[in-house]
Amino acid sequence: MSAPAPALPGALAGLAPLLDQYGYLAVAFFVLLDNCGIPAPGQTVLVLAAVYAGAGHLSLAAVVVIAFAAAVVGNSLGYLIGSTGGRAFVHRWGRYVLLTPARMERADGFFARHGGKVVTIARFVDGLRQTNGIIAGTTEMPWRRFQPFNVLGAALWVGVWSAFGYLAGANIGAVYRTAVRYQLWLLIALVVVCAALVVRHLLRRRRPDGGRREQADEGSREHADEGPEPGPGPDAGSEGRESEGPESGRPGP
Repeated sequence: MSAPAPALPGALAGLAPLLDQYGYLAVAFFVLLDNCGIPAPGQTVLVLAAVYAGAGHLSLAAVVVIAFAAAVVGNSLGYLIGSTGGRAFVHRWGRYVLLTPARMERADGFFARHGGKVVTIARFVDGLRQTNGIIAGTTEMPWRRFQPFNVLGAALWVGVWSAFGYLAGANIGAVYRTAVRYQLWLLIALVVVCAALVVRHLLRRRRPDGGRREQADEGSREHADEGPEPGPGPDAGSEGRESEGPESGRPGP
């Protein structure tokens, strides 16, 4: 026998009627939208569905499987959107949002080095959860490299929030407020780390090593222009022998 649904805080209470009416379909719909670039309360619906599963109104296994599949498919759709139209959009409209070709080139390099980590953890950060697939496609991250990290990120995200909602149960109100607070701190920490990486990159570019390398290159070019010191030519010995005459002490004929 299922227990009565616990008292729900804020956003969860507002979405409860949708889950009451549409059940698993609501989980699939909102999670898919939330992972393919469209702002939607997918994470909130996932937590709420897990709370319902804890109260016996839904099956936790079904919630996990449906949310996982929707997250993988949603992020894959975002990747396809970025890979098919992202470059054209950037070339046409990027200058209006300060996304210059040089900055796009740096973004390509960053994603080539760290794209896997970004795709894996992006779902835990609002904004990145909706756009990481589009960014991966726009920066031309290879599909075969993107998909394993997409699956891993979906599994971690669904697993963490499903367990959170299921275990919170009747205490969901207090736990949810605490989670939201810590998510804000996580976002602040992520911004600080990104800013530190940017500053580090700028400082590396401005180090005096560049000047020393230029001086060394100029010195090597000057040395190459001077060429090797001339040595004795092939006729030097013969000229010396010709200069030797009777005065050299050798008897003449």
